[in-house]
Amino acid sequence: MTDTRSARRPRRDADGRLATIADLVGVALAGLVTGFAVLLVFEGAMSLARLSEFGDSSGWLALILPVWLFTEEFRAAGFGAYRIVVAFLGAGFGVATGMTLAGLASGIFPSLISGAIGALALTVVYCLVWFYGLRWLGHRAGTGRRGTE
Repeated sequence: MTDTRSARRPRRDADGRLATIADLVGVALAGLVTGFAVLLVFEGAMSLARLSEFGDSSGWLALILPVWLFTEEFRAAGFGAYRIVVAFLGAGFGVATGMTLAGLASGIFPSLISGAIGALALTVVYCLVWFYGLRWLGHRAGTGRRGTE
């Protein structure tokens, strides 16, 4: 018999935040893929019912689960102005990157795909800014919350 260790995934720290960048990005991308799959099913049903043409809805709707995750991470970060600053910076950079890529893709792809590309970019950028920015500013603010301690 082999000895198997069951490590809980995704790992969380004492405050309830996701402990590593891989956990945060992985959970956010899993939520994004799930949201996109549900959106595809919805688009297929609307297309079969001849209520709209396939690909007409916005791919940005796939962001519902990642936004929920980001809200829970914001809540778990505790009190402090640093979390608000990091959330605004992450949202600003994420929206700017996502809108840029979605705008570039809109000439080639339908709104479903171009919006999904923008949502993917927003999710990845927000995760990076949130994870590293929160730990850096939290350490600078002297809260002692450095992340994976």
